[in-house]
Amino acid sequence: ARQMASGLGKRRPAIVSVSKGLEPETDHFLSEVLHEELPDCTITVLSGPSFAREVYERQPTALVAASPDTAAAVQAQHVFSNAQLRVYTSHDTIGVQLGGALKNVIALAAGILVGLGLGFNTQAALITRGLAEIGRLGAAMGADALTFAGLAGMGDLVLTATGALSRNRSLGIELARGRRLSDILAERRTVAEGVQTARTAVDLAARHGVELPIAREVTRILFE
Repeated sequence: ARQMASGLGKRRPAIVSVSKGLEPETDHFLSEVLHEELPDCTITVLSGPSFAREVYERQPTALVAASPDTAAAVQAQHVFSNAQLRVYTSHDTIGVQLGGALKNVIALAAGILVGLGLGFNTQAALITRGLAEIGRLGAAMGADALTFAGLAGMGDLVLTATGALSRNRSLGIELARGRRLSDILAERRTVAEGVQTARTAVDLAARHGVELPIAREVTRILFE
């Protein structure tokens, strides 16, 4: 973001963030990081259930563009929408980003269940309780509860926790089979965002007085 700011000079374009996660050092959302470096730009976050490969293959996909600036969200909606990609708008940047970040942690846990040979009952319970703890933290941070029933909440969580293309789910499967985290990460060219987000989410929840039991146990598995 700092390099982007220096390269823009006096220009102030609309910024659309498509990254999902939290800044480890500060627990900040990525929209907050961008706003710190680009205070005069409008920031919109684009999120939802969207494996990159399937978007590239032009499979029908739905996303949500969130910004406190309605015009900025609508602009992103128009720019990214096409015959295969439908974009909805929202004001809830907190909820949309929280759902996009924490679903990776729940997906890690879902992969662990698969790797342990557990069945659909257990996976359904995990996903449902995972959504509950994401919503609990969201409520404490002022997010809209309806966000977690939508594309950036339930939609993205179900995709990442059950889809074979999920990097976080596949990492969880490998962990459950007894492989070391460092060995798995050393072999990967892609990023499993849930690894760093798990610990950051637990820290963020502690600051808001909220319990995240699934994220806490995933953190213990990963780092302890």
